[in-house]
Order: sequence, then C-alpha cells, then structure tokens
Amino acid sequence: MREQPEQQAPPVQRLRIRYAKRGRLRFTSHRDFSRAFERAIFRARVPMAYSSGFNPHPRISYAGAAPTGSASEAEYLEIGLAEVVDPATIHAALEEALPDGLDVVEVVVSPGGPFAELLEASRWVIDVAGSLEAAQEAVAGFLATDAVPVTRMTKKGLREFDCRAAVVSLAAVESPAGARLDLVLRHATPAVRPDDVLSGIASTTGFEAGPAPLLTRLAQGPLDAEAGTVGDPLHIST
Repeated sequence: MREQPEQQAPPVQRLRIRYAKRGRLRFTSHRDFSRAFERAIFRARVPMAYSSGFNPHPRISYAGAAPTGSASEAEYLEIGLAEVVDPATIHAALEEALPDGLDVVEVVVSPGGPFAELLEASRWVIDVAGSLEAAQEAVAGFLATDAVPVTRMTKKGLREFDCRAAVVSLAAVESPAGARLDLVLRHATPAVRPDDVLSGIASTTGFEAGPAPLLTRLAQGPLDAEAGTVGDPLHIST
C-alpha cells in the first residue's frame, strides 16, 4: 500500500500582492512569471505554506493575468505563509529578488474571502497609430454599434463572440505619441481582451491601430458600473 502523504498545516497568514509588468518584461508569459516568482520567493526565504499531497507546492493563487505582450500596473496574486510576517518585509524581499520590470507595487494582509471575485473589470490605455480625430470618429462608430462579433483562437479552437458587450466605456484622448484609447472592460466569459476591441473597431469602422499598439492595464478590480470606474481590490470599504 502506498504511504499516505504528510498533511501540511494551513496558512497562518495570507498576503495579497499587486505587481507590475513593465518595459520588455511585458512579453513575459503568465507561465514564465509564475516560474520567476517561485524562484524569487525561494531566494527571498519567504516562509511559504505548502499544499498537502504527494507533490506539495507553495500556496500561490494567481488572478486575472494580463495577456502576453501587454504592460500592466495592476497584476495580482495571493500567497499563504507558514508564519506571520510584516507585509513591508515581504515587499522589500521580493522587490530585491525579482528582475527589473517585474516590480512589486504593494503587499497587504488579506482580509479573507475569494479574491478573484473582486476583479470585475480592468482599465486599459492603448497607444494607437493615426490622428486623434480619426480615433475619435472610430470610437464613436464602434460605440454606436449594438453588437460587434470578433473571432479569436482559444484553447478550445476558433471562437466567435461579441466584444461590444464587455465595453463599459471607451474614449479617444490625446497622447504624446498621437492618439490613445482609454478603455474600461468588464470581465466576462469568454474573456474580452483589448486586442479584441481593436479588432472590433477595425471591422466596424476601418480604423487600424497600427502594427504594434502598446497596451497597458492601469487598474483591475471592482466595477462601479454607474460611474464606469474600476476600484482598488486591496482597499475596499466594508
């Protein structure tokens, strides 16, 4: 009979971490980041709690990872610890251990509850080619359309879905490089990404964002649908 695995103690503290993907590190995939983060917690000697079973692994929960190639100021994860530690100590240790461009922004004690449910929407900015006037006309045309079907290859094959329904707000504003789209996207199933919205704008208006538009997530968290704003999931009033 196979020996039963040792049961690990549950975490005594959970921390929620906001981190950023900047510069060239925006091309880091979620799998690459998870490997880099696990190496960082080992180098930083973070007292992690581990799962039970024949192959224990550190208790890390990832939520709402941005698509590969996009920059982000609002990526989140939660870790379980075997000891109670000052969040500022963990912040400093991880900041030292992670490569430049994968930057810890904030570490707070988790109040409990399912964290992923707090991530209802994201705010993105997208730097696009073309004039501000052309971008504003394209945005107006897109928003005037009730449904905008797009197709994208997913793990389950080629899938068609409406990208318009997930758009809470969209505006074209001036940027140092020309035009920028300010976009708030509701998290839905299937997930609608900023590049899906760009495809929808192109199909409805003919506006092309350019060969390599820079996508940056500025915020991710609870959605105030009436105001069209995205809140901070680490600091929620109860």
